Amino acid sequence: MSSSTGDRQLSRTAPDQPLVAVIIPALNEAGKIGRVLDKFPKDGRFEAIVVDDGSDDGTGDEARAHGAALVIRHEQRGGVGNAIRDGWKAAIERKRPYLALLSGDDQHVPSEMVGALDALLAARADYLQGSRWIRGGHVVGDTGGRGLGTRVYSIAFSILAGRRVTDATNGFRIFRSAILDHPSVDIDQSWLDSYDLEPYVLYKAIRGKYRVIEHPCTVVYHVKEGYTKMRGLKDWWRLFRPALLLRTGVKR
Repeated sequence: MSSSTGDRQLSRTAPDQPLVAVIIPALNEAGKIGRVLDKFPKDGRFEAIVVDDGSDDGTGDEARAHGAALVIRHEQRGGVGNAIRDGWKAAIERKRPYLALLSGDDQHVPSEMVGALDALLAARADYLQGSRWIRGGHVVGDTGGRGLGTRVYSIAFSILAGRRVTDATNGFRIFRSAILDHPSVDIDQSWLDSYDLEPYVLYKAIRGKYRVIEHPCTVVYHVKEGYTKMRGLKDWWRLFRPALLLRTGVKR
């Protein structure tokens, strides 16, 4: 599934409309979402779509004040997968050819999206997965033991997907929106409302023979502000089960 011949030019040409809609799911991230948007690339190829998943601390208002192109508000919490899905759908309605993800809790470095997009286009790839574990990647702060968990998970995911992925839990990614149109991909399934959605799409991209590459990125652990909203084995299972259920044919 090849890229268009104009991709190399797109990497350096300012388009009339953004090329990449960067979806930022956020739940009670006041004080952080503004920091994320303040660091957002000053590059016309990107726009920020924040999905406020039922926050009660003014996250959506802060996102608007700090320059989000669009803020989608969920009155009730629907789960991170549901939030990402609504962001993707809004981006597709806006006819953005590429979709991306950033963490709403300031764990990623938004400016790294620029180099990642350039790498994706230069490689004529369809999907770029960020990795803190490959050369050039960085971890800032104490992982609190999560580093080992992400590595073990990535090994298991790689075995099931049939391709080595060094950092499969990392939310930093850019991919062609057309991947979601593939007949084998159905993001509207209710079991994908939580952490399942991201590994589901990565697995589908790999198994669908799309060109998938990895690119170094930074993950920042703000120890005093908490590591993550993931809670225990239940949420780790939600990350793990898409590859297992798809591989065994239980889900599609």
